[in-house]
Amino acid sequence: MSESRRNLRREIKLLLVMVAALGVTSGIFETTLNNFLNDTFNITAEQRGALEFPRELPGFLVAVLGGMLFFLSEIRLGTAAACCLACGLAGLAFLGDRSYGAMIALLVLWSTGNHMLMPVTSTITLSVSPKRMRAGRMGQIGAVNVAAAILGSGLVWVGLQYVDLSYRAMFIIAGACALVAALAVSQMHPLPARAGRRPKLVLKRRYSLYYVLCAFSGARKQVFITFGPWVLIKVFGEPAPTIAKLWIVASLIGIVFQPRLGRLIDRLGERTILMADALMLILICLGYGFAERLSLSHPVWLVYACYVMDQVVFACAMARVTYLDKIAESEADVHASLSVGVSIDHAVSMSVPVLGGLLWVRAGYPAVFVAAAFIAVCNLTAASFVRAPRSGVGAGEIGPEARTR
Repeated sequence: MSESRRNLRREIKLLLVMVAALGVTSGIFETTLNNFLNDTFNITAEQRGALEFPRELPGFLVAVLGGMLFFLSEIRLGTAAACCLACGLAGLAFLGDRSYGAMIALLVLWSTGNHMLMPVTSTITLSVSPKRMRAGRMGQIGAVNVAAAILGSGLVWVGLQYVDLSYRAMFIIAGACALVAALAVSQMHPLPARAGRRPKLVLKRRYSLYYVLCAFSGARKQVFITFGPWVLIKVFGEPAPTIAKLWIVASLIGIVFQPRLGRLIDRLGERTILMADALMLILICLGYGFAERLSLSHPVWLVYACYVMDQVVFACAMARVTYLDKIAESEADVHASLSVGVSIDHAVSMSVPVLGGLLWVRAGYPAVFVAAAFIAVCNLTAASFVRAPRSGVGAGEIGPEARTR
């Protein structure tokens, strides 16, 4: 086996450890946060929506932060981000219940690390992927992340329901896993294609459709992160273990679904997958909003299904990454453009929850999901304009074959 092949295998193994550790962290944190906020501070839907502004602010600033740290490689940036994530979780464990202000500050610290890791993880994954199979490789890496998230969700389910662990214990475990991720990524070496300084900022007309898709993604994401779980908690009174169980079900489906989704993106193209994602989201929003009004003996089961499907189809976001990779003018553009995309995504994420919370209070929660369904229709329209060549970075201008997709 050649030296370069051995190095590549080493990088993939370290990436898998990093992704798995972050998956456990996510599985714990995402299934406890909403219940932690409700049980500790008893906040309203309007307050929950407003809380997304500071929580998503680091995501909005990720391009700026990445630009300021342009002298760091993706590896060093990823190490710093994972350490930041761990510090935020440790702070929430020991100080998060002291005061609302302290909780917000620590949530912002966690969010800073989490959002800086988003473009880093995607960039590293693309670096270790064959050009014609990048979506497939992303699906495989995503499946590892999902499998690890099952473990995290299972810890929440068992820990809170049967062992009587506290939220503090859950956050400590999540923080320890984040440190494992930091250690793994710190041992990686930049691949030749990614070595050197990253560009400070990339904002080009060529990528305008990618930016539009990121904006719609920011609005779409809040259905899953904020208002979907809030329906289960506030409308149906579901506890944290129930959220964890649903997360586990969605994750089990995701283990099978994500690798196949990656192969479908490689075979069918990004436009088909992104349009299918938008169509699914329209149905999910209507299910969330009107389950109670349908003649169902157990309407909460429809909301369960919406929550699970919402998480499963969230994986379609990888199609945006591979679309950008295919239309990028150079390797150097990819990480910086992903960072800009994250910032645009979170510019929307900061405002939508505030408006959604107000709409929930003034017009009722179904109105929130009617508005979300309308956004999904706009997303469907934008996705229909996606055109991409079949190969990765450096493929050149889009040819006639791509225009048929």
